Amino acid sequence: MNNKAVPSALKFVNMKGIVALKEGILFTLPLLMVGSIFLLISSFPYQPVVDLINNLGWMEAFNQVSGATFNISAIVAVVGIAYSYAKNENVEPLSAGFLGFVCFLITLRSNVESESGDIVSNIINKTWTAGQGMIGAIIIGLIVGYVYSLFINKGITIKMPDSVPSNVSSSFAALVPGAVLIAGSAIIFQIFNSFDITFIEFIYKAIQAPMQGVTDSLFGIILYCTIATIFWWFGVHGGSIVTGIMGPLLLSNLTANQAIVDSGQALTVSNGAYIVTDQFTAIFINLTGTGTTLGLVIFMAFLAKSKQLKELGKLSFIPSIFNINEPVIFGTPIVMNPFLFIPFVLTPTVVGILMYGSIYFGLVPPFSGVTVPWTTPAIISGFLLGGWRMALAQVVILGISCVMYFPFIRKVDKMNLIAEAEAE
Repeated sequence: MNNKAVPSALKFVNMKGIVALKEGILFTLPLLMVGSIFLLISSFPYQPVVDLINNLGWMEAFNQVSGATFNISAIVAVVGIAYSYAKNENVEPLSAGFLGFVCFLITLRSNVESESGDIVSNIINKTWTAGQGMIGAIIIGLIVGYVYSLFINKGITIKMPDSVPSNVSSSFAALVPGAVLIAGSAIIFQIFNSFDITFIEFIYKAIQAPMQGVTDSLFGIILYCTIATIFWWFGVHGGSIVTGIMGPLLLSNLTANQAIVDSGQALTVSNGAYIVTDQFTAIFINLTGTGTTLGLVIFMAFLAKSKQLKELGKLSFIPSIFNINEPVIFGTPIVMNPFLFIPFVLTPTVVGILMYGSIYFGLVPPFSGVTVPWTTPAIISGFLLGGWRMALAQVVILGISCVMYFPFIRKVDKMNLIAEAEAE
């Protein structure tokens, strides 16, 4: 696997489209983080705080922030992906981003039928500019970025004299690829509209919904954990690989859950809530870092007898609390260490399966759209996202980490102790 799969994975991660996807999706994170602050306050796990916001008349303003952040995530993604693709091709990227936005809007309907049967025109339906439109936005962003960059690099543009200011010249250079992309989007809209559906709706029903269903399953959890940990064990950043494959889908799951909350329904699995979301991986599967390694660090810091592990444990303890475990992965090392392969792969998998069942059976609430920074320590992150039950679930996860790692790291510690004694 080291000779074949790892180079193939690196080649995949470094593909132009995958790089643009990863970089473009990042543009959504600041909006989601800021929106999460307002969501967290408006749905704070302490009712007097929520009552105070209602009594002050600020709840509608908080909901406005939610609608202007979570509900336009697909728009931000299509702009960011087209922009990133063009930027990586060393062409003027802002025009590509705007063209991505325009092409995305063209593929959507600009009218909607009200409950009374009236047609309301000149609107942007936020149903399709949030999570449900994410895969369609990714496809459009990549196509726009590719076509725009191809036209510019091949010189298929309107060229202005050198005396013309660069900003004016860039605007004219975008005319030809812009005309082709916009005309193409109009044709696509007309084709799908003749079947009483839009391109984005078709992509959602045919591709996105089935893929989200796969991610929101035990198989999806096992696949996520296996890919991330096995490639990390070989020294390759497994997180980059799974993020490139599953990240947008997990983000769509998260925004779909927030849509349930916004509709006034209870956020439950029976109401269609997704279990596996971006936050599920962050505060459950990857708690204290890939491999859920805090149990390993606790043993090294407080129970190890060899000098190497004891010193590394002390140095790694604080970073691990903030979910940073690269020092442990490379310092212990976990990389290419056959004694730690089993707990490194199995611990997050066991955690994922257990937490999936906990949410499915109602012991722990599903995740809403609220997010916290990935460096938020365990228990604190759980309380902010799901109250005391989710915080307690994280305590259980830390206990599982200790149980899984202790027998294996104890063996490594004995070997290190013998080696240190021989060296002295």
